[in-house]
Amino acid sequence: MAWRAQRPAVLHDAAAPPERLLQAIWRHQRLRRDGLRAADGRTVRVLHPGFWNRAAGPDFREAIIQLADEPPRSGDIEVDVEPAGWHGHGHDRNPAFSRVILQVVWRGARQNGLPTLALADVLDAPLEDLAHWLGSDAESLPPANVTGHCNAPLKELSAEQIGALLREAAMVRLRTKAEWFNTVARQIGWEQALWIGLFRALGYKHNTWPMQRVAELLLDLNTPSLPFHQFQARLLGVAGLLPAELPRRSRQAEDYVRQLWDAWWRERDRFGEHSLPRGIWRLGGLRPANHPARRLALAAHWLANGKLARNLESWFAEAVPASEFAELLSRLLCPVTDEFWSWHWGFTSRRSEKPLPLLGAARVTDLAMNAVLPWFHARAATGGNESAQRETERRWLAWPAGEDNAVLRLTRQRLFARERRWRTAGEQQGLLQIARDFCDHSNALCEHCPFPDLVRSWIASGAAQAH
Repeated sequence: MAWRAQRPAVLHDAAAPPERLLQAIWRHQRLRRDGLRAADGRTVRVLHPGFWNRAAGPDFREAIIQLADEPPRSGDIEVDVEPAGWHGHGHDRNPAFSRVILQVVWRGARQNGLPTLALADVLDAPLEDLAHWLGSDAESLPPANVTGHCNAPLKELSAEQIGALLREAAMVRLRTKAEWFNTVARQIGWEQALWIGLFRALGYKHNTWPMQRVAELLLDLNTPSLPFHQFQARLLGVAGLLPAELPRRSRQAEDYVRQLWDAWWRERDRFGEHSLPRGIWRLGGLRPANHPARRLALAAHWLANGKLARNLESWFAEAVPASEFAELLSRLLCPVTDEFWSWHWGFTSRRSEKPLPLLGAARVTDLAMNAVLPWFHARAATGGNESAQRETERRWLAWPAGEDNAVLRLTRQRLFARERRWRTAGEQQGLLQIARDFCDHSNALCEHCPFPDLVRSWIASGAAQAH
């Protein structure tokens, strides 16, 4: 099947892109982030691009930016094609827009006080490539309990044929993720790109951008042979996640936090200018296992070890069956024990009676699919190493299925009208790619969605019978 055969219309340099594309560019930060300047000349550091708002009001909520040397500020972001949209859409008279701290536009500048950032000259790739790469995320999937139009042609396929279709979609997803790593590596190098990918994956859904910002600072923070405890204090201090008060529930926790603060105080003047405001983190509703402080402790183990990239190379070079992929990667990524985190979910929790893993099996799969394997594939493709590309693809397609989620459940229902489970993470990735390429660009009624016809064409061409 010719995936994405119906590419977006060619975007000429002289034409302004649609607002939806500008929103996607901002949301995914497909920008040269180190070179952003507002129209008035001030540098712009995006600490968090905000959360995409689907309701009335500004396009992004709770963003955090820093202008020049000013303290970080929190507020909303409004995206308009041109600066005149602020008045033309009535935002200046609408109280819902009173917390807007930055207007993001394609070109041009306003002169009435609100900082304006133009994106035309700071994209990290050509606009047409971004239009092809981006699109909406699977969060915009249609409501539940509605079977999609593609269900009818998909019913004609056997389980083997559906598996082949999903694997083809999964390969699109792998190449898309690898393209992101390639873009980042061109700017900062392969190892630093790996760190950014790993930290982003540790941030999960809500804390991707703060984690990325910490990773971007590793060139300054990463000191060879630094002990784990100091690495942890450094990461938590820069992240703004050291507790403001000593925890009193546990003497061990109190002593542990005091040691971290003692280490951070000695380095605060050196690294304090990089510190993130605590409010940048979205902590409400998080499972204790996913708290960013716990994830940064894991990252501190990786940094203190000093051999993560080299160990990943050894893991990748070793011939192993699919059933052992996750277990061997877990041994590499998860420290055997930690004096504090193996027994506490967080700084304020009581000591557990049983040891707690710093990294569970589901998170290992997340790291493999979102960082490790795409990074290897990008490097292999850039270097023309076809055997390494094939090995990456083999592991990608055969990796055991990861944790189920709401997006996967809803997409299965729309495509197959039932709760169907998959054996491999590759099939899950294929399902997510179909949702991204097709479901996200239609509505609950599947209006104008080309996927049903593409499936029928795939069947008619005989491609389905080849599997």
